[in-house]
Amino acid sequence: MDTLHHFFLLLMFMHYAVGSNSTCVKILPDSISKIPVEVGKNFTATCHLLEGSGYTSDDIEWLLKNISIAKQYYHKINETSVSVTVNVSSNMNGWLVCQASRKSLSFKKRCTYGILLDAGYPPLKPENLTCIAMQEGKDISSDLKCSWEFESRDPLLDTTYTLYATICLDNSKYYDICNQRLAKTCTVNLSTFPFAMDVKVWVEVKNLLGSVRSDELLCNDALNFVKPNPPLDVRVLSEVNFSTSLVVTWKHPTDIFKLSYVIRYCQVDSDVWTEVPESFTQARTESFRLQSLEPYTEYVVQMRCIREHRQSYWSDWSANATVRTAEAAPKSTPDLWRVIQPTSDNRKVTLVWKPPVKANGEIFKYHLRIIQDDRNNTTETDVIYQNYYSTMLPPGKVANIELTAVNSAGGSPKATLFIPRSHQELPGVRNVSWSVRDKELQVEWSGVSPSSVPLTEYLVEWVNVQQRDLKPHWQRVPHNVNTTTLTGFEKLERYNISVYPIYKHHVHGVLHIQAGSPVTRAAYIQQGSPLEGPIVTVDNKSKKNSVELTWEEIPLDSRCGFITKYTIFYMAGNTEHWQSVTVNADVRSHVLTELASETDYVVRIMASTVAGSKNGSDFHFKTMKYGDGEVEVIVVVVCLSFLFLTVFIIMFCLRKREVIKQLLWPQVPDPSDSSIAHWSPDFPVKANMPKEDVSVVEVDMFDGKSLCEEDKAVLPLKKDKYLSEEHSSGIGGSSCMSSPRHSVSDSDESDSGQTTASTVQYSSVVASGYKGQTPNHQPPVFARSESTQPLLDCEEHPDLLNESGGHSRNSYFRRGRELEPGVLTQECDELNGSSLTFCPVQEEEMSPVVEDPPASTVCYMPQQNGYRPQ
Repeated sequence: MDTLHHFFLLLMFMHYAVGSNSTCVKILPDSISKIPVEVGKNFTATCHLLEGSGYTSDDIEWLLKNISIAKQYYHKINETSVSVTVNVSSNMNGWLVCQASRKSLSFKKRCTYGILLDAGYPPLKPENLTCIAMQEGKDISSDLKCSWEFESRDPLLDTTYTLYATICLDNSKYYDICNQRLAKTCTVNLSTFPFAMDVKVWVEVKNLLGSVRSDELLCNDALNFVKPNPPLDVRVLSEVNFSTSLVVTWKHPTDIFKLSYVIRYCQVDSDVWTEVPESFTQARTESFRLQSLEPYTEYVVQMRCIREHRQSYWSDWSANATVRTAEAAPKSTPDLWRVIQPTSDNRKVTLVWKPPVKANGEIFKYHLRIIQDDRNNTTETDVIYQNYYSTMLPPGKVANIELTAVNSAGGSPKATLFIPRSHQELPGVRNVSWSVRDKELQVEWSGVSPSSVPLTEYLVEWVNVQQRDLKPHWQRVPHNVNTTTLTGFEKLERYNISVYPIYKHHVHGVLHIQAGSPVTRAAYIQQGSPLEGPIVTVDNKSKKNSVELTWEEIPLDSRCGFITKYTIFYMAGNTEHWQSVTVNADVRSHVLTELASETDYVVRIMASTVAGSKNGSDFHFKTMKYGDGEVEVIVVVVCLSFLFLTVFIIMFCLRKREVIKQLLWPQVPDPSDSSIAHWSPDFPVKANMPKEDVSVVEVDMFDGKSLCEEDKAVLPLKKDKYLSEEHSSGIGGSSCMSSPRHSVSDSDESDSGQTTASTVQYSSVVASGYKGQTPNHQPPVFARSESTQPLLDCEEHPDLLNESGGHSRNSYFRRGRELEPGVLTQECDELNGSSLTFCPVQEEEMSPVVEDPPASTVCYMPQQNGYRPQ
């Protein structure tokens, strides 16, 4: 690459200096290679027009990197020479060109010449030259490695560093060249290390802008360049009966010269070292005892060495040797505390403690002593490999707790704690606040109220309430300090911070260390959005225009911070517009009002913290159609209306009972009560013939009077009308047989309630015997009529007849018996017994025509306003 670079520069130089027009101009200074120039200084070059060029100094132009240089930097020397002066900068590496040209047609050629500039800095003088000869095994290396310092400025030019070493006794000269632009080290080989000889060392630096030489490093003895190896096989030993001391042993790294040693030690995980001066370790010593150490403490020990009584180099530190001192009895008390949890009729006291700060060994048990009320009620126990103990203490009793930590070397001083009665606690602090700073919890509090019991310190307790075991952590603060910083908190988890004042006093010669009333605050080191939202329910049945919503607190593990507010979102099911209501964080229910009746709604609740919010699940409900009391009012109104209507109907029926009676039970005449006498204009009555009794009753079915009334007047007979009909009936036949027979259809029954009455044929009563014959003593025959006229109510229900109209009906039959004794006797008997039976009269049942017709025949035919006889 260097060859190509130089070849390229040669071509450029030939382009600018060897062309056909190169003889008309020339630059001074001139060189076929780079011309070094020092950065920050002025550089001046002169351009000369050669004889016969035809140009003048006014035709000369200077260019640097093909960029024209301003005329103000030109200096006209004469008509053929012009110089230019520029200030050299670090980026001025390139061609400086002088060009002669004219804009005239007679001068079509131009003259050009250039030089190549190389900007840089001269070399700097090396400072602080040092050389070291390393120990290799038991001997010393012949390589002398030297280093120096200088300003860290890039010379920008190729620079050569040469290290020289000369042995003063035989003037042997050794050197090594380091071709590096910024070299700071170099190594020269002396073939054999010159023991007990003087050596002179220096460094020379060169580049195109100059050279410089360091100060000579003169040594009276070459061993001063030697750096020994660290002590070998360094060991640290502990002794059982010496808990505050350690024994250090090692081996010498070389036998060429005497060495002095330095020992340093520190506790594990500490960066504070303690050194044992070299004067305490003699040259040939290979052991040393470290004293005044802490018992049962792990220490790290290191060693290094140097040539004794000479200016030389220290060896490196040896590898770490770690050991623990032996155990001793604890020197400090355990840190005793308590957690009191009241129950229904007792107190659960959990004693917790931390090991002594100066345990001086491994604590394998704690001796616990609990004294209640007086020393006669004392409980002693050993707690092995645990740091808590639970007991029950009634609210009305006191207890004094004593705790001692025990290791293999003995027991610690006892820690005491007094638990008073529930109502005898000492005053607490006045206020507690907290803040978060750099992921640490800063707790502040105000002092306690004045008390006769002296205050000794404060205890700050914090408990992660999201953990099931509620393991407390605590920190003690001096009594004259009212702030502290707590660490070790988990983000998004809730802690209770409590501050207790600690009092110390003597009662009856017994020391009581007692905690005052706590002041507790909840805290988060970092808050986040809740993991879940509230679950909303409708507490009671929804109302017409309102509903009461209730929800529970979000579980503590899902809150991730303090809930600042709840936002209730709701909308009707047929819309997409959400409405919202915001309530405080301590609210657990809310009544939504101004809702539409009989409408489906969707509701959800969003819980918010300072870091974010979370929506709960949707809940659907429907408002009622009627409001509270509306259904009851409607029911009461309907019931009252029905009651009033019922009373009105009853009163109306009572007032109109006769009209209703005639409408429901029309009067129907009883055939047995006919008042028609034995008469006939064409058939006079004969003594030897049975009497013929014909009764015709005209009855209006809707005249409102009972057919069974006893005082019913006998309707007048229509004799003339019926006489011709009787004679047309034929011999031996009944007028009932020859008269038209009417049947009552369903439609007739339905029209029975109208005012137009119907005449119905009931029966033919045939007496025994014929005309001209004496009747036998046989019971009369009753023939059923073919009429479909329904029977009277009194006929179908003889029990009613006997109760209400029995007397009236019997009167009708009595009249018939008066007219014809013996004929209707059976009829009356049957009526009085149960009901009247009518036998239909059929033609085939009729007796053949005889000379004497039946003595008596009674027929009833329906007519417009009653019955007529046939």
